[in-house]
Amino acid sequence: MKVINETLLNKITELAKQSPRLRMNYNFHEHLDDPINRLLNALEPETYIRPHRHLNPSKDEIFLVLRGKVAVFLFDNLGNIVNKEIITPKLGSYGIEIEAGIWHCLLVLDLGTVIYEIKEGPFAPLRPENFAPWSPTQDNTEEVKRYINKLYQTLKE
Repeated sequence: MKVINETLLNKITELAKQSPRLRMNYNFHEHLDDPINRLLNALEPETYIRPHRHLNPSKDEIFLVLRGKVAVFLFDNLGNIVNKEIITPKLGSYGIEIEAGIWHCLLVLDLGTVIYEIKEGPFAPLRPENFAPWSPTQDNTEEVKRYINKLYQTLKE
């Protein structure tokens, strides 16, 4: 039996805070080639989850927010926001399912945010064509900051 409790959430949150990327996974699937990947993802504000899609290979993705708050953005092929949703259990919004091939990203809004993620296996690192060409790369620090700020601003609109 695998238990998700406050102790586990706190443990991976501390690891996320120490990580240069400000996030940390805790896998429940035992092998990367398992047919279903299940994991906790501890996320801190200012982590950058580059807009991406799961088209090649095609995979739907499900996120359940166990603690904290995230904004989920969906984009068209040009990078225009077509939908956004705040997900937080505090307000009765618990998760989201994103179809394969849809451009999306998450913006972390609370310290100590932890999501439970479910995706079809086997694990496959994202291929370059699955990253949005209109979004900054992880290593472009200044552009990433501007992009994150732009996403924050759209939440105020």
